[in-house]
Amino acid sequence: MRTGNEPVQARSPLRIRCGLALWGLLWALAGAVAFAAAERPEWAAACAALAAVAATDLVMVIRHIRQGPHFQPGRDIPPYEADRGRNDAFGRRNAGGRRGNTRP
Repeated sequence: MRTGNEPVQARSPLRIRCGLALWGLLWALAGAVAFAAAERPEWAAACAALAAVAATDLVMVIRHIRQGPHFQPGRDIPPYEADRGRNDAFGRRNAGGRRGNTRP
């Protein structure tokens, strides 16, 4: 929820996450190759699974970077109205306006 006091020049951490995913992918692949060469198939499989996770993360990060910036409200847009508890599951309230057990 937008509160109206977010930083004006906030930056996304996608580029650092991309670098970290690439770094993890390279190390996981190197580990899988090294463990396979040392005839340790369990550890090689674990490193290969970790490499698959890192590759998936890298693909998602690159996809988000290529999507470009999304709309963010500017300074001229006022903060959103605060939720006053009207979004509870069943729409019932206590006498004090709080959510809770409202048995008749």
